[in-house]
Amino acid sequence: MGAVVSITGDPLQIDDVIAVARGGAKAELGANVAERMAPARALVEKAVASDSIVYGITTGFGALASTRVSPNQAADLQVNLLRSHAAGVGRPLPDELVRAMLLLRARTLSQGHSGVRPEIPAALIDLLNREVLPVVPSQGSVGASGDLAPFAHLALPLIGEGEVKVAGEVMNAADAIADGLLRPLRLEAKEGLSLLNGTEGMLAMACLAIDDSHRLVRAADAACAMSVEALTGSSRPFFPQLHRVRPHPGQILSAARIARLLAASEIDASHHEDFVHAVQDAYSLRCAPQVHGAVFDTIEHAAAVAQRELGSVVDNPIVFPEEGEVLSGGNFHGEPLAFILDFLGIAVAELGSISERRIDRMLDPERSAGLPAFLARSPGLHSGYMMSQYTAAALVAENRVLAHPASVDSIPTSGSQEDHVSMGWGAGRKLAPIIMNVTTIIAIEMMIAAQGLEFRLPLRPGPGVRRLLELVRSEVPPLDVDRPIGGEIETVARLIRSGAVDAALGNG
Repeated sequence: MGAVVSITGDPLQIDDVIAVARGGAKAELGANVAERMAPARALVEKAVASDSIVYGITTGFGALASTRVSPNQAADLQVNLLRSHAAGVGRPLPDELVRAMLLLRARTLSQGHSGVRPEIPAALIDLLNREVLPVVPSQGSVGASGDLAPFAHLALPLIGEGEVKVAGEVMNAADAIADGLLRPLRLEAKEGLSLLNGTEGMLAMACLAIDDSHRLVRAADAACAMSVEALTGSSRPFFPQLHRVRPHPGQILSAARIARLLAASEIDASHHEDFVHAVQDAYSLRCAPQVHGAVFDTIEHAAAVAQRELGSVVDNPIVFPEEGEVLSGGNFHGEPLAFILDFLGIAVAELGSISERRIDRMLDPERSAGLPAFLARSPGLHSGYMMSQYTAAALVAENRVLAHPASVDSIPTSGSQEDHVSMGWGAGRKLAPIIMNVTTIIAIEMMIAAQGLEFRLPLRPGPGVRRLLELVRSEVPPLDVDRPIGGEIETVARLIRSGAVDAALGNG
């Protein structure tokens, strides 16, 4: 049987999100969730019955918060909220992101502070487990009251509206109902609002990006070690005593990873005591732990923020049954997530930037320690890997644009009731292509370094680098004559994304 993530209302772990979004794990509602949710639901029902003024329950939404809604219209209000807020546009979100959003929304509602019935998170989990995935447009959120438009589209199938994707095919929710794939609910007071308010869209993006970024920083260390060998660089900058005196955790970890890969290298041994050979290597080689390590530390900061969010109540209003209060606040504001999504974009882009410099050094005969121009067997007749640096440079340039922070911007919405917004959704949307671009850049470095190592024979690299060389060569042969290499770059990028590089390093 496959793994199952239990939704109890308690915090989840980032690994739980990855398991459901990418690993095929199912989710289940914990046995005590209904009991946990009951007091808050009772307080909401009491507010409706007494005709109290409670935001989003007996009032309108956003700029319409001062407009009263009668108790007999409370259920209609919830349906209207879903319909009116489903204003997203653009290409649909990828399936893995939709799965993560379904899981995280169900977790939030199960905490017992939203005032909804257990049927609501149960229905979200049912969509997830059946792989009946709502079609959610990718544009339309400013990260203010959470990700309103995306969550409206995520929730519409619960009332039999909108679109769903089943086995790769998109269909109307009404058709899914007719086919027995969907069981619509009738929403009650506050439930539509609770399905809309929250930061779980940004949080889902963050969890997936943290997983990708950890994999990338490990791959960057691996690629750097290959490049150090190909360029006959020194292993001395990775000695542990250097990093103990500047004890950033990521720097220490990166240096140790690279040093392990360089250990027992015949190439390094051939010049290790030759202090004239390379008194100082270029920054892109000897400063790699300081750069890669700073990226790792940024990822760890992002993970700490995401982990707090994985146990947070981000609904609005929030129900406190112990105090008998329903309080409207701002826990839905996406600023904590907007910042880390921007920070991740900046940090990961730097992995690509320093990798491109190592690529260029290996290809330039003036700076490559004796390697032929562009690593061609017959430079001039053949161009070798010349154009791969163009591709890497183009992706670095694109990342410089994408890495501009979204969270410094704000556009007022809802008649300026929501007069400061986080733009966290936009920060997450542009992080995904940054990660994709950097994966490609590091793949290029690995492919170039593998070719460079061919020219160092009969001297062999260390066993760690040899494993990486063998992995690349299992998919991409040496470049003896010119051939199209775009597909080969994509192949090595898939080795990084699939975890094959991690497995070769013993990390998988």
